[in-house]
Amino acid sequence: MRGSDSGPEPDTADGRGVDQEFLALERELAVFLRRARATSGEMAREVHPELEPAAYGLLVRLEEAGRQRATELAAYFGVGKATMSRQLHSLEKLGLVAREPDPADGRAWLVHLTAEGLDRFRGVRDARRESYVRRLAGWDQAEVAELARLLHQLNSHAES
Repeated sequence: MRGSDSGPEPDTADGRGVDQEFLALERELAVFLRRARATSGEMAREVHPELEPAAYGLLVRLEEAGRQRATELAAYFGVGKATMSRQLHSLEKLGLVAREPDPADGRAWLVHLTAEGLDRFRGVRDARRESYVRRLAGWDQAEVAELARLLHQLNSHAES
């Protein structure tokens, strides 16, 4: 116990005020992220054998949000313009995305999925969804919805 007027000492793992819940969160996120990276690599190769694992997320975003400027994509993912430019160039070279002039600003370009990119992406995404359905077959749909809500909340806070 601390001083008598400060109440009981918080439950900590290391005596430095770190809550057990946050240590558990860090541990579980580390495992989750490691597995997610491996899965993204597999999925990227299924879309195209030469696709970089990090670029798979770009396909997800473009399918969800539609045409985007490279700067919007870079901001969304929290990466630099050079990184985004390199990844988009690679996707364009593979025929998965294309650029077109932005009608609102002739100096800017909008990036979008090509028909081939969309077909390849949706095939892999649908297979992944089936995998989730199998893995979470024992879960109640409300639990799946709650997990999705909490992950969305976590991602939304990361954006701001």
